Amino acid sequence: MAGGEAAGEAGTERTKPALCLGLDPAIAIDAMTDYWMWWILATILVGAELVTGTFYLLAVGIAFAFGGIAAWLGATMPMQLLIAGVLAVAGTMIAHRWRKRRGEPPSLPALDVGQSVHVESWHADGTARVVYRGTRWNAVLDSDHTPKRHTMYIVGTRGSTLVLGAERP
Repeated sequence: MAGGEAAGEAGTERTKPALCLGLDPAIAIDAMTDYWMWWILATILVGAELVTGTFYLLAVGIAFAFGGIAAWLGATMPMQLLIAGVLAVAGTMIAHRWRKRRGEPPSLPALDVGQSVHVESWHADGTARVVYRGTRWNAVLDSDHTPKRHTMYIVGTRGSTLVLGAERP
């Protein structure tokens, strides 16, 4: 009996703040679960944002944190979802506009452009097999009018295929 009473008293102690506020203890526990779930999801999203670096997950994570604040303040679940949803959409739109305004970072210059290559063989379709940096690469000419030589110069790349020209760019 004493163990049961002690357990009952411990449960009462845990729910006393809810009773003082005039809330049903079961609702208070559910509300606590709600805001913790919002904050855990927000933390996961912000952590995922650190990996991706796009700012979209950060916007949604912040919105979820505000959903948690709404739950902590006692808002109903539909109100929590409305707050988090509206803020997530608004935050995503702001992140998208910021990213568009900032633009894409300038591409880095190709370090291979201007380097000479040794052509091992020319194929009938106009492609070549070249040796560059100690390995063999596929290559194409930059135009149909480019003369085929034994030593060519890299003028660009298309994926992992080198684009060759007769003159150094």
